[in-house]
Amino acid sequence: MLVKAENAPLRGAASGRDRTVDLIKTAAIFGVLLIHVSAGGLSGAAIGSGTWIACLFWGSVSRAAVPLFLMASGALLLRPDRELTLRKLYTKNFPRLLAALLFWAVCYKVFNLLLWGALTPAGLVQAIKEVILFRHEEHLYYLHIMLLVYAFLPITRLVAAHATAGQMRYLLGLWFLLGILYPTVKIYWPFTLLVGIPTQWLMNMTYAAIGYTLLGYFLSAHPTSRRWPWGAAALGGFAVTFGGTWLASCSAGALSGHFLEGMSVGVCLLAAGLYGLCIAAPVGDRAERVLSFVSRASFCVFLVHIFFLKVFARFGLTALAGPAVVTVPVLSALLLGCGCGVYAVLSRIPGGRRWLV
Repeated sequence: MLVKAENAPLRGAASGRDRTVDLIKTAAIFGVLLIHVSAGGLSGAAIGSGTWIACLFWGSVSRAAVPLFLMASGALLLRPDRELTLRKLYTKNFPRLLAALLFWAVCYKVFNLLLWGALTPAGLVQAIKEVILFRHEEHLYYLHIMLLVYAFLPITRLVAAHATAGQMRYLLGLWFLLGILYPTVKIYWPFTLLVGIPTQWLMNMTYAAIGYTLLGYFLSAHPTSRRWPWGAAALGGFAVTFGGTWLASCSAGALSGHFLEGMSVGVCLLAAGLYGLCIAAPVGDRAERVLSFVSRASFCVFLVHIFFLKVFARFGLTALAGPAVVTVPVLSALLLGCGCGVYAVLSRIPGGRRWLV
């Protein structure tokens, strides 16, 4: 029997895994795939066309993917009962993440050189320079953020362990104001009239991302069985993300990504709503096995899916290959299968699971 104690995550009796986190990570990785597949349609279809709207729908409903990953990380890494010393952080966590980042950054550089027929000694030298300077494949930015999240763990863990619920709410409110709301409204009047120091009050995206880890921990530590507030938050967040992007893009005559950014109000509400729904969702034993595997494979899927996305595009398999309302989720499912297949292979290689995926 499964028991969810107050302030404790739901765990499988046999596996000991956190079922809620597995569910969140599974939703998050599929969301990442939906975002990247739909991006091809958003950039390649006419603004306001049926294809563009379908791609915008999938890109909006999945836009909370990266915040969900950050929140799941917070739920795991900030738990006071989980020991994490500075020694462990800098001899285990950091080296593993950095090794995976550099390895896959090099792989993408070589892959792109091969793809464009530019694999030459000069090209390789330039590629190595770019890897050293952290000029990596675009989606690897998440690992850059996680390096900073790790660096702040001794501080954020201290806050999670000793702050009262009221203090956490205050801190999260301040984060929402300066890291989410202000960056969203700064491009509109009267905020465009601000000059000097007030324009620097807002948090940039990288540091604001740390707030999502605290939000994930707080929501996991103070669960509620009520679903309607989370459903309302998710629907409201989706409406702001989808509607704001549609209106702004039609007004500009080109895709406007302002409301699609991870540190925007709509995406934050969507992420919090989906996270709350996942906490309240029952997860059966049969589903647990699937979610557990996809969750464990999610990091590998994230790392390698761009390889397959580019190969598929070479054969015309993109969001524009058919009705986008169908092609986007189907291609995303195909990418998920390919990524899980890579994980199944690499995780069996000595050191592969530890250092690469």
